[in-house]
Amino acid sequence: MAKTYKSKISYGLLSILFVLFFLPLLLSFIMNGIHDGFYILMGILILIYALILNVCLKTEYKIENGQLKIKCGFLVYKTILISEIKSIKKTNSLLSSPAPSFDRIAIAYGNFEEVFLSPKDKIMFAKALTDINPKIINKITEN
Repeated sequence: MAKTYKSKISYGLLSILFVLFFLPLLLSFIMNGIHDGFYILMGILILIYALILNVCLKTEYKIENGQLKIKCGFLVYKTILISEIKSIKKTNSLLSSPAPSFDRIAIAYGNFEEVFLSPKDKIMFAKALTDINPKIINKITEN
């Protein structure tokens, strides 16, 4: 039976990205008014921001058939065998990852691989993984 966990979203992060994306548009409007380049810049920025919103709002983690499937928006990011997961722990890492929140967990798997995720319910997510693979060192509920 498949179980899907939605990602936690940091709306502060989305707000900062919004300001950073649309500040050049506002400055262009103030300095030059509305002109042909303004519409081109506005179209490009809206398209890019819409893609970022899609990735952030549609990130989810699915546990199915002994696999953890990570999906970011319309992209399938990665599939990890749950039997290869070594540990789960809280992290403050800001490295690029399929985690649209600063409240993240790190999953170590394989030989030396690691992925950062941000499920809304970290405890239930970690429990679901450890139910499948009891060898996982779960530092989410132990701390």
